[in-house]
Amino acid sequence: MVDDVILRLKKMGGQVEGLIRMLERGEPCEHVITQFLAARAALNNTFSLVLERNLKECMSHDDSKNIEKILKLISKQ
Repeated sequence: MVDDVILRLKKMGGQVEGLIRMLERGEPCEHVITQFLAARAALNNTFSLVLERNLKECMSHDDSKNIEKILKLISKQ
């Protein structure tokens, strides 16, 4: 379960490194923005996956304390 999240994060790390190189080379703005959007979408999708898994785990254990903590974290965004 964690392996796929780690793989996703490593791929995002590659995207961020690519963004840095693009900025250093002075790539056109629209290409940089497209890559930023792709990296942001990947991060949001991974966040949603982790959140869903954690909530399901807490709910399966009737762990209302952790559910409450998670909901507080989410509401800070």
